[in-house]
Amino acid sequence: MIESALSYLQTHGLNETEAKIALTAVMVLFSVVLVVVAEVLSKKILLRMVVSLAAKTRTQYDDLLVKHKVFNWLAQMIPPLLLYNLVVPVLRFYPESIRVVQSIALLYLTVILVLVVLSALDALLEYYNQSAFSKKLPLKSFIQVIKTVVVSIGAVIVISKLIGQSPVVFFSGLGAFTAVIILVFKDSILGLVAGIQLTTNNLVKVGDWIEMPTYNVDGDVIDISLVTVSVQNWDKTISTIPAYALISEGFKNWRGMSESGGRRIKRSVNIDMNSVHFCDEAMLDKFSKVQLLQDYLRVKNLEINEYNKRHGIDPSSPVNGRRLTNFGTFRAYLVAYLRNHPKINPDMTFLIRHLQPTENGIPVQVYVFSNDQVWANYEEIQADIMDHVLAILPFFGLRVFQAPAGADIAGAGQALQEGLSESMKQELESKMSGSRKEVNQ
Repeated sequence: MIESALSYLQTHGLNETEAKIALTAVMVLFSVVLVVVAEVLSKKILLRMVVSLAAKTRTQYDDLLVKHKVFNWLAQMIPPLLLYNLVVPVLRFYPESIRVVQSIALLYLTVILVLVVLSALDALLEYYNQSAFSKKLPLKSFIQVIKTVVVSIGAVIVISKLIGQSPVVFFSGLGAFTAVIILVFKDSILGLVAGIQLTTNNLVKVGDWIEMPTYNVDGDVIDISLVTVSVQNWDKTISTIPAYALISEGFKNWRGMSESGGRRIKRSVNIDMNSVHFCDEAMLDKFSKVQLLQDYLRVKNLEINEYNKRHGIDPSSPVNGRRLTNFGTFRAYLVAYLRNHPKINPDMTFLIRHLQPTENGIPVQVYVFSNDQVWANYEEIQADIMDHVLAILPFFGLRVFQAPAGADIAGAGQALQEGLSESMKQELESKMSGSRKEVNQ
């Protein structure tokens, strides 16, 4: 057909060269019109049909493909494909130009193909993040690795076409630059390896509460990327940590606490040791009116009386045998009080214990777990317990040890001054009385 058209032009007064130029110009114009029409049809008709069909299906992934413009990029592939195939017949009289035009079409096609893959990966990641399994195994780091590989391959193909070399030759030449690449991209490579370790070993995931004092980080993980981890601190600031720092320096993950069903309460109160003493009958009578202590006192009194009777203990001296103390009774009350507390988890560690006595008194430590892990609720539970402990101490005849404050020192100074004034007044009256006696004599 092309030969017939060429002969027709030559029979109408054009030489061979002019006929080839005219015929090529007509075919180029026709090809341009065909490419433009194909692009318009693909975008205005075919693309709209695909989008409409995706909206009607129950599957959500095709909606995400539309959202991330995967079908738009696929439609962009039609013009370079047509151009690549049409250039051979159109430029048959100029074979040296065919390779140039095909290379341009191939470069454009490579870029569009890379964009299609990247958009499809974004859609896949968003679809996966909507599932419950994504919290256990985040794929963002792996998707970013795949993106890096895809972009690298696309860049190699584009560069190799521009310099007129095979991609295989270009890849083989990269071996000489391996050391330089490792040196320049050291942080990225370390972050890549660390990100994969964090993800595959499930060391941290989005939503975890982590703590890293060296980076002043204390809050929830909001994003895990290829080389960084973003944390929203409790003061609402955002901290970005290199992923390899989590592996090399270590961090505290509170996920175990969140999943355990309890949060630890570990508080102590220093008791003045001078306030610890044996319980007398009046104290025991007062304690017996406390409902939480009635069972304890009944069992303990029977146990002590039986022990003292069996060993022939002389009860006239409190040093002999066994006796209840206000301190021990107070600890028993704390155990009963916390066992009946609705916000304490009874299935986890439960301790009311003495710590080593110091110059600041003897510490009594409350070591229990609340059944509410929410920070604000947990702090309120802990505060209510300690408020009750401090308020109930005087009932048991115990005092909290507290270092002297300004008011204590001022009160002691005033009492000393009043005491000295009284003694000086008595001394003055004594001297005046003696003087009167001498005058009378």
